Amino acid sequence: MDKHSSRRPPVISIGILALISLACLFSEVIMTKDPSYLDLYNCNVAPNSEFLFGTDTLGRDIFSMIWYGGRISLFIGLLSTLISTVIAVVFGALSGMAPKWLDDILMRFTEILLSVPSLLLIVLLQAIFGDAGTLSIAVVIGLTGWISIAKIVRTEVRQLSGSRYIIASRCMGGSFFHILWRHLTPNFFPTIMFMIVMNIRSAIVAESTLSFMGIGLPIEVISWGSMLSLAQRAMLTGSYWIIVIPGVFLVLTIFCMTEIGNYLRKTSGRRASNL
Repeated sequence: MDKHSSRRPPVISIGILALISLACLFSEVIMTKDPSYLDLYNCNVAPNSEFLFGTDTLGRDIFSMIWYGGRISLFIGLLSTLISTVIAVVFGALSGMAPKWLDDILMRFTEILLSVPSLLLIVLLQAIFGDAGTLSIAVVIGLTGWISIAKIVRTEVRQLSGSRYIIASRCMGGSFFHILWRHLTPNFFPTIMFMIVMNIRSAIVAESTLSFMGIGLPIEVISWGSMLSLAQRAMLTGSYWIIVIPGVFLVLTIFCMTEIGNYLRKTSGRRASNL
């Protein structure tokens, strides 16, 4: 294998992910029917010229649902990752710049959270929030997805905190947030980029898992996860396309994000080794 092949960006994965994202973003242009319309005369219809991806057990057009629902799934992934990244950066930097006794307490806290399965934490928080909605699901996933990133940020800040420009900024009266956003974040952000991409992937998977289990988004809120929640009915009626088509788009999106995340991880690893 060419030793330089691993350095090449995953162009195909980036292209596929970009196409899916753009199609979901401009779903109104692509959709052939109203994705929420219940056509009770055309339930469980196999893919044909009118219904390109068939219909589900409620008579909704799956082709239109894919693009409309993908936008919801990607929104949840992006918003939850934004929330978890902000928490991780602030918490990790605080731990990294704190005295040793406080750093130890904060790290023990993260280790306790890491010992609890993330899905269990999500279910617990969702029970506290009440009825599931797009915003509440994103917030809940975001509140549980910051721990691993925070530990990386803490390690990076520990290494950077002794730098001359950090010490100089402190001597000049720079606040914690000034030092964090102005000096620390630009230095460790490339290192955590791959984890941020992986968090988007994990959030989409978490939303799909919750919906599949029946405790995520309600069926009337269209997302790839809520489409998969009809799996039991689809199996009973033999309507394989109801499961396969949204499953293919979900797996393809996750695979592309994984490829991009792995490339960013290798890139940050090479950058660190050259410093």
